[in-house]
Amino acid sequence: MMSPHRPLAIRIVAPSTVAAGEEFALGIKALCEPWEVPAQCFEQRLPALVSRFNHSPRGIHYMDNAAERWQGVLEVEGPDGPSQIQISGLPGTFEGDERAIGRVGGFSFRRAGVHTIRLRDAATGIEGVSNPVIVSDGPPAERLWWGDLHSQTFFSDGLRCPEELYHFARHEAFLDIFAMADHSESLTDRQWEYFCAVTNDSYDPGAFATLIGFEWTNHWPGHRNCYYRGDSGPIVRRGERSVDDLQRLYDVAHEHGALLIPHHPANVTMGVEWEAAHDPEHERLVEIHSIWGNSERSEAAGNPFPIRSAKGEQAGRHVTDALKLGYRLGFVGGGDIHDGRPGDELHSRQAPPPDHYHLLHRQGIMGVWAPELTREAIFDALWNRRCFATMNVRMPIRFGVCGRFMGGEVNCADERAIELFAASEVPIARATIVRNGEDWRTMEPGEQVVDWRLEDAASPAPSYYYARVERADGWLAWSSPVWVNG
Repeated sequence: MMSPHRPLAIRIVAPSTVAAGEEFALGIKALCEPWEVPAQCFEQRLPALVSRFNHSPRGIHYMDNAAERWQGVLEVEGPDGPSQIQISGLPGTFEGDERAIGRVGGFSFRRAGVHTIRLRDAATGIEGVSNPVIVSDGPPAERLWWGDLHSQTFFSDGLRCPEELYHFARHEAFLDIFAMADHSESLTDRQWEYFCAVTNDSYDPGAFATLIGFEWTNHWPGHRNCYYRGDSGPIVRRGERSVDDLQRLYDVAHEHGALLIPHHPANVTMGVEWEAAHDPEHERLVEIHSIWGNSERSEAAGNPFPIRSAKGEQAGRHVTDALKLGYRLGFVGGGDIHDGRPGDELHSRQAPPPDHYHLLHRQGIMGVWAPELTREAIFDALWNRRCFATMNVRMPIRFGVCGRFMGGEVNCADERAIELFAASEVPIARATIVRNGEDWRTMEPGEQVVDWRLEDAASPAPSYYYARVERADGWLAWSSPVWVNG
């Protein structure tokens, strides 16, 4: 099948953390104008572009944006390794795939620092720049991994089957971490067993980490996603709209050591009633941004991406409201995607957009600092809130207060030393330190790397701090907070 659009840009995904001299591969994808891919009920191969799961009853159509049969040569600027890449040599992601997408290895950097990689097709002038790569002199103690824990399949209200979503997340979105979170109420017990089996089959330690999870979909007191550290766990379905029903989920989380993540909390229809219930041991993270929008703070308080669909946002349900109540929540970004493209959604390009899709935003993803890419290491890092959220940009962030890394708690009677590091392939327009829910300090660097060190006065009062970073193109990122006990 021939894509009807010519190549327009090149997407390049590089690992965010490597050692000097360490070889790595690039994920490369030639982008064209998105187009609707038809369904084919007789196509039995998986994965495939033409799938029997490409249309949903709610009017969503699977779309693709990878150019096909593009001939050309990409010139490489930046790393050591191949100086040119034959576009026709990109392997695609499945047998017979003629799209210009794939991984190419053999690259490295000799010097420590923050680097990017540029690819350019001299014939057309089309080019792309990678995300920043942090190069250390020796092997990094922790590496930065990127993931999305929130996607729906055609089993509930999304597109494509579980095998296709895992394949897309790894080989097209170039994610390191992925989990499905289908609505548990849509799944039978047998289907749940199948979901767990596919999740385990897709797990490739050291290359691709998967977590078993589901979405508990009670509009009151608010949706929660549930994730397990191991290779199995029970499914919990909503019952009555009550705190008692949420307590059933809390009980399962306690019994099985699960991690619970509330999402789109600021929404009127399906947001989180923070004061109704909270489990501080297992509700350790919040999905601060997804396709629904940004729940950090209200539009009136300066949020440029508020939730607009499903009746919009409701006062008292933002993340800052939960933090004000003393909840210690780290931040992740997620997709909550329904279009079969985890980590690279195209919801706003649906034509015509079904339901309220025209009110949706760019999806979120999460960055996770962990020593290795295993299910256990990723889960433990999330449990310890060593993670941050972005609007689907791979902008490395490190944040600490009084020597404690993001997500941590610290006793500090002296002046509070605050450190923020952020890097981007486009200039960083603004970096803000939020203290106790208020913008406390802001800088406007206009550069691609921020290494900011500042101090707050000693105080016996407990406080929390986090960073919000805005790129020149408007996309945002948020570090998880650090809580200072005084």
